[in-house]
Amino acid sequence: MGFARACSVALVGVEGVVVEVQADLEPGVAAFTLVGLPDKSLVESRDRVRAAVVNSGAEWPQKKLTVGLSPASVPKGGSGFDLAVACAVLGAAERIDPAAIADVVMIGELGLDGRVRPVRGVLPAVLAAAEAGYRHVVVPEQTAGEAALVPGVSVLGVRSLRQLIAVLGDEPVPEEPPADRGRPDTMLAGLMVPGAGLGTGLAPLSAEGVAHRPDLADVAGQGRARKALEVAAAGGHHLLLTGPPGAGKTMLAERLTAILPPLSRRESLEVTAVHSVAGILPPGEPLISSAPYCAPHHSATMQSLVGGGNGLPRPGAVSLAHRGVLFLDEAPEFSGRALDALRQPLESGHVVVARAAGVVRLPARFLMILAANPCPCGRHTLAGAGCECPPSAVRRYQARLSGPLLDRVDLRVEVEPVGRADLMGAGGRGESSAEVAARVREARERAAERLAGTPWTTNSEVPGHELRTRLVAAPGALMAAERDMERGVLTARGLDRVLRVAWTVADLRAADRPDASDVAVALELRTGIQRGVPMRTGAS
Repeated sequence: MGFARACSVALVGVEGVVVEVQADLEPGVAAFTLVGLPDKSLVESRDRVRAAVVNSGAEWPQKKLTVGLSPASVPKGGSGFDLAVACAVLGAAERIDPAAIADVVMIGELGLDGRVRPVRGVLPAVLAAAEAGYRHVVVPEQTAGEAALVPGVSVLGVRSLRQLIAVLGDEPVPEEPPADRGRPDTMLAGLMVPGAGLGTGLAPLSAEGVAHRPDLADVAGQGRARKALEVAAAGGHHLLLTGPPGAGKTMLAERLTAILPPLSRRESLEVTAVHSVAGILPPGEPLISSAPYCAPHHSATMQSLVGGGNGLPRPGAVSLAHRGVLFLDEAPEFSGRALDALRQPLESGHVVVARAAGVVRLPARFLMILAANPCPCGRHTLAGAGCECPPSAVRRYQARLSGPLLDRVDLRVEVEPVGRADLMGAGGRGESSAEVAARVREARERAAERLAGTPWTTNSEVPGHELRTRLVAAPGALMAAERDMERGVLTARGLDRVLRVAWTVADLRAADRPDASDVAVALELRTGIQRGVPMRTGAS
């Protein structure tokens, strides 16, 4: 009787669980039994592994073979267990030394010819292996760069099963011909979900695309909206843009990622792990360093926004926009259930999805931009535009954005139609994204220095009790906000959010703490009521 074990990783959401793959050979009728709660794609690995082992020059054991995946209570799916199953079987058959694979984590799909094909979710799988104490991993050659992002782990990238057998047996490693460069590499098909390419706006820009990246200087006029966009980027505040069609709401939202600061190392790993699991991490881009941008269509379902699917939930749009921007164009056209499902992630920075197969916690700390028209036809606020929507239709349209959702939005700006002078360039070009991004980066550095030693990094994350006890505004700065709260214009949550925005405005003008003018700017950005105070977000 032969026995051997190897290790692999099962993904639950965007987190991994190390799975021990055990192979046992006993005398009897030749059979291959796979146990341990596998799904359909994993059950099919029996045929893939058998063909890959035979075509790699090794002999398949003609005995009763049982392969167990432990812990058996964790659901397992996908083809990433093929490599570990093949090595465990070969170890039990004494083709390779069982001790050489006992503490090695193996991730990869096997083709029938023995080639190792890449799979999604390599980065979170290797992170889980490192946290469990494993120091050696074997992955497909195409994903070795992604696995190497995890510190303290020795990564071996292999092209075929015969190469891995040779490495484990201290034999000469055979040469494998590379893929034909004259056509797309079919081996990379397992990394990308169909339809998740550049057209979705989630994949990083190519070298040619960076040169044509949308710039904030392309937006004509819209001084107030541009300043609100700068405040949103500096403090991580959610923003609602309302205005007639063609005023520039979508243009402003598309240029928000250009003024956001680059992701830190930890944030980059978080974003890359989510995108790797979702299948939108393109080959050659093992680490995402810039903020992602996700703009789902208004017909998106609640499951596609917050996460869901058959079996264990998969990341939704709020997780794909983690550490980036979630833009909901034509926000009132989204279903009410889908919009209200955003309340929890807006407050907590994560979403907990419960299904019969299990409960999954997905990261979802994003900056939300809502764009809405004033009425169904969009001409309600235009003088002489001929809006024919009855008042009841206008009220119903605006009521589609519920009060609890809007209460979580810090900034609300009405985007005015662009005038002829601004559109034809008589007023000159506005500031570029690079100039605004520099101020945003400096403001975030001031906030990070002030919040050092706390679990928060931006002003939008600071709890209200900290703003009222430890991070206190200047004396008398909150008088206007307190009056609005007494009149019912502000809720308790609204007062906290006004304080957060005021701190961001103070950081943008390099002040030690917000004064009455900063609070007035924050109140104007939240309520839309003119306060007679200029927004001092840029140069004086």
